[in-house]
Amino acid sequence: MVLRLVFVRHGLSSFNKEGIVQGRSNSSSLTKEGYIQASSAGEVLNEINFNSIYSSPLIRASETAKTIEKCLKKNYEINFDENLIEVNLERWEGLTIDEIKNKYPEDYRNWKIDPENLTLKNKDNQDYQPIKDLYIQAKKFTDNIFNEHKNEKDSNILIIAHNAILRCLILSLLKRPYKGFRKLKLDNASISIINIIQNKDLFKTQIECINQTSHLGENVTSQIGSSRIIIVRHGETNWNKEGRFQGQIDIPLNENGKKQAKQASTYLKAIKFNKAYSSSMIRPFETAKIILDDRDLKINKIDELVEISHGLWEGKLEKEIKDKWPKLLKDWHERPEIVNMPEGESIRDVSKRSIIAWESICEAQEDNDTTLLVAHDAVNKTLICHILGLDCSNIWMIKQGNGGITVIDIFNDSNKDSVISSLNITTHLGGILDPTAKGAL
Repeated sequence: MVLRLVFVRHGLSSFNKEGIVQGRSNSSSLTKEGYIQASSAGEVLNEINFNSIYSSPLIRASETAKTIEKCLKKNYEINFDENLIEVNLERWEGLTIDEIKNKYPEDYRNWKIDPENLTLKNKDNQDYQPIKDLYIQAKKFTDNIFNEHKNEKDSNILIIAHNAILRCLILSLLKRPYKGFRKLKLDNASISIINIIQNKDLFKTQIECINQTSHLGENVTSQIGSSRIIIVRHGETNWNKEGRFQGQIDIPLNENGKKQAKQASTYLKAIKFNKAYSSSMIRPFETAKIILDDRDLKINKIDELVEISHGLWEGKLEKEIKDKWPKLLKDWHERPEIVNMPEGESIRDVSKRSIIAWESICEAQEDNDTTLLVAHDAVNKTLICHILGLDCSNIWMIKQGNGGITVIDIFNDSNKDSVISSLNITTHLGGILDPTAKGAL
C-alpha cells in the first residue's frame, strides 16, 4: 500500500500579514491574498484524485480547505480534525514578535534556538512544552489516518493545516530528527508531499517534495538566511531510464536529461548565481553548464561529490543484481548503512566525503551568495540527511528526481542551523507530482 499525504499550509491570514502570533487563536481570518493562494493550490492539486480531505477547524485553515475543495474535479466532504489545530502559545497569542521579545526575552530566544525543549507557562501558570505536546498531537493524527486507510491499496490524502503542526507531522514521519523543527520552512499555501509505503505492519516514509510554491508565482521561496545554496540532481541518462546502476561509470545525459537541465535553467532564470560547483563527473557538470546557460561563471569540479561506487554492480540492471547478490540487494533496500558494495563503497563512505565537500562550500559562502551545486542521487540524499539531522541510513526517506531542485538557506549565526527552504522541486518538469524516472540506486 502507498499512502500519499499532501500537506498544504493555510493561505495568508490577517495575523500573518500583521506579524501577529496566532497559535490556537481563532481571531485570525484568511486575507484576500490568502483566498487567491488557496485557489492557486486547488488548481494544481486538481490533477490528483483524493480519497479524503482533512483540515484544521480553525478559520484560516478551514477557509483554505473549502476554497481548495471547490477547485477540485469532484466534490469532497472535508473532515475537520482537532488534531490538526496549531501549536498552543497561550500567552503569546495576539502579540507581535517585538512585543514577545520585550515581554518574554528568554523564552523567545529558546523558541528560536531550541523549540523542541521550550517550556512555557500557560494562563493558569502551569508549565507545558508546546512543541513536545504538538508532536504527541501529530502522532495521534497519523495513527488515526493509518488505521482508517489501512485496507486501501493506494490512497491520496489532502491535509490542510498550520505551519508548526505540519512541520511536526512531517518530522514525526521522518523519525523526528534532532532539532529538526527549525530545519524546515513551510510558506503560506505551499504544498509538501510525503509518501508512506506500508508492507504488513511496517511503514516506510519518503519525502517527494517540501515547500513547493511555484503555483503561487514564486519558483524559489524567499531567502531567509545569510546566503543560499541551490542543489540540483543531474538530468536523466539512458542508464537512469533503463534502471541500470551507473555509479562512477561516466554516463552522459540523454536528450531527455538535457531537456530537464534546460527546464531547470528556465525555472531558475531569475536567480543570480555567483558561485557554482559540480561533481567532477560528466552528467552533473553537463547539467550545471546547461543551467547556467550563457552566464560567465566558472563551475568548480569537486571529486568528493562523485556518485557512490557500486563496484561490480555498475552497468547492471536490478534483476541481474538480484540473481547474483539477492541478500546484499535486499539489505541495500532495507538497511543501506550495513552494505559495502562488492569492490565499491558504502553509503557511509559517500556521506563522509560529501559532507566534507559540503562544509567546505558552506565555509566559503559570503553574505548574499547564491550558489549552484549539481551532483548525484546518493550524494544529494546524504547531504540532505546531514542538513536535516538524519543519519545516512535514512537515505531512502529522501527523493531526488533527475533535474529536481532543493534550496538550502545558510546562516552566519552559529546558533542557527541551515534550513531546507524547498526540497525536490520538479514542477518545471511537469505537474505537482515528480514525473522523473525511478532509475536505480
